[in-house]
Amino acid sequence: MNATIKDRFKPVKSILVSQPKPSDVNSPYFQLAEKYNLKIDFRQFIKVEPVPPKEFRKQKIDILKHTAVIFTSRNAIDHFFNICKEFKIEMPADMKYFCISDQTAHYLQKYIVIRKRKLFVGQKTAEDLFDYFKKHKSEKYLFPCSDIRKDDIPDYMNKNGIAFTEAIIYHTVAADLSDLADVKYDILAFFSPSGIKSLKQNFPDFEQGNTRIAAFGPTTAQAVRELDLILDIEAPLPNAPSMTGALELYIKKANNL
Repeated sequence: MNATIKDRFKPVKSILVSQPKPSDVNSPYFQLAEKYNLKIDFRQFIKVEPVPPKEFRKQKIDILKHTAVIFTSRNAIDHFFNICKEFKIEMPADMKYFCISDQTAHYLQKYIVIRKRKLFVGQKTAEDLFDYFKKHKSEKYLFPCSDIRKDDIPDYMNKNGIAFTEAIIYHTVAADLSDLADVKYDILAFFSPSGIKSLKQNFPDFEQGNTRIAAFGPTTAQAVRELDLILDIEAPLPNAPSMTGALELYIKKANNL
């Protein structure tokens, strides 16, 4: 495998990032494109679809029997409050909210007045919330999430005997990528196993050839390997904690810079 990867260090001119185009004009992706004269396109490989009210009812979840809600994404916030609106549920003033990051907590203000609620915020990962869960062990937690989610929060709750209910409020599905069938990129960058699954679903006969694959995170990297694809770029790295950093290291080597 090492010899194969070594032989794959060919010049990079184009990259497809399987995420939405950044709204920040100072995004590292734009800086990377300008610095190395690259074509970098953005395309979501997955999309989310709300769980219909009828399907949610089948879960037999009483939202108001819970005293705390865990949010790990903006999608979770949007779909949770849409469900509440559908069932005419108003969040009580003493409900506690546990958000995975400042960005998620800030987005929550779209639906509630933060200063009137009790809010607990992590830095970036689910592990950041574990100390809060431990300190507030008597709460009855509701965890709104997708049908595809990480196991870290449920595993922690079960291991520590903390009451929680998992509520599937949206589905993560493959986006339609048929328009990319004849489009080739030197590098495809992925950030979740769902993105890899979408690639396979859209292009069941996908042949990697000289296309390099970049993966962020161990679960994404594992998904690449499980499809017997060559993983050329794995992030984060000790000297490159971001996807753009890992891409830049590779590009410098592949383009002999």
